[in-house]
Amino acid sequence: MTMTRLARHFTRRTLTTESVASSSQPSQPPPDTKPRPSRLAYPHPRRTPAHTPNHPRHPHLGLGLPPTFGRNQLLPVPDSTRALLEHIVRSFEAPVRYAFAYGSGVFGQTGYDHEDKRRADKPMLDFIFAVNHPDHWHSINMHQYPAHYPLHARMLGSSFVTKIQEMGPGVWFNTYVPMHDVTIKYGVTSVDTLCADLLNWRTLYLAGRMHKPLRIIKDDARVRLTQQVNLTSALRTALLTLPSQFTPRDLFMRIASISYAGDPRMVLPAENRNKVQNVVDRQEGQFRDLYWRLVQGLPGVRWSVGSDVVEQDVSPQARVAHMKKLPQGLLDRMHARMRERGSVSRESDEYAYWIRVAGDESMPAILQQEMSKIVRYPATVQTLKGVVSAGIYKSTRYAAAKMGKWWKGIRSS
Repeated sequence: MTMTRLARHFTRRTLTTESVASSSQPSQPPPDTKPRPSRLAYPHPRRTPAHTPNHPRHPHLGLGLPPTFGRNQLLPVPDSTRALLEHIVRSFEAPVRYAFAYGSGVFGQTGYDHEDKRRADKPMLDFIFAVNHPDHWHSINMHQYPAHYPLHARMLGSSFVTKIQEMGPGVWFNTYVPMHDVTIKYGVTSVDTLCADLLNWRTLYLAGRMHKPLRIIKDDARVRLTQQVNLTSALRTALLTLPSQFTPRDLFMRIASISYAGDPRMVLPAENRNKVQNVVDRQEGQFRDLYWRLVQGLPGVRWSVGSDVVEQDVSPQARVAHMKKLPQGLLDRMHARMRERGSVSRESDEYAYWIRVAGDESMPAILQQEMSKIVRYPATVQTLKGVVSAGIYKSTRYAAAKMGKWWKGIRSS
């Protein structure tokens, strides 16, 4: 399906964030969200030749998206943070098509002291840059910032870096980079790799990170569209593993845990065991901003403004509606598991097949198991790639920092 057809299909269905709230639900955002800053606080999508002052068109040019599409993705940050993030991205001469910042350095997590700037454990600022041509991008960036790359990468050149990047989830990280009085880590991926993961959950490495709050710095119409699909997929998947009544926090915890299930760092002493809880504790307001409007567009789900209770229809028919729209990578695995269990043949009676699958009591556990399998291999490959992309010294330093977080999590448990 082309991006234009996908956009038209997406905006017609209940996945849009604006037009599909049920008549029983108001469409205004929940009252406990943070006040919106001025329009200057939001990133503007990159200009294309047709997007000029002389040709004022909506930034989602060519995809047929409404002007307010995906506004739930535009999460506010303090002006000082916004200015710093934008300044950092502008410092790169290589063209970045889509950029976002994420993690504890942007929104805060329990366990970090963001007020004391002298603390050694002040978190790095984490970025992801999606670019059109990674080889060309690394060539330019290596010339501008050679110290960002280890010696062997500089000697072997941008083609080597790109080949390593393509392994596993398709990301190359430069870490412990000092820039503008802060320390940053930035990952580089291609726009195609990013969008494929957002749509199909091929690895869940990038898609999983983007289930959680992030700050868009450079926007792009294609990524905005596929990210909205990704957020809705995360919401549907979480609902399929939750009972008929639960709290918003339960929902956020389930969504945030998707990308950590199966991650080897959560088994090894390489990550805080309370990571998911820490993220949700400090970022619950941002999670509401991301998902409240999307919930209003899903049939059979009720989450009133300001309510601390979410209700959903858990009948097999309602669950089938969610299951059919899961990402293809996850659906294929579910079909394979059902064949192993001797389920009704999908070809002989598709309706009975879906009802059988949706009504299976083990379906939530199977979903979580299959997501863990999706995450495990790419996350393992990316962990091993860290030695190549960061070098021995930075890799050791990074591993030591992660072990410190693991120990902190053990002590606070």
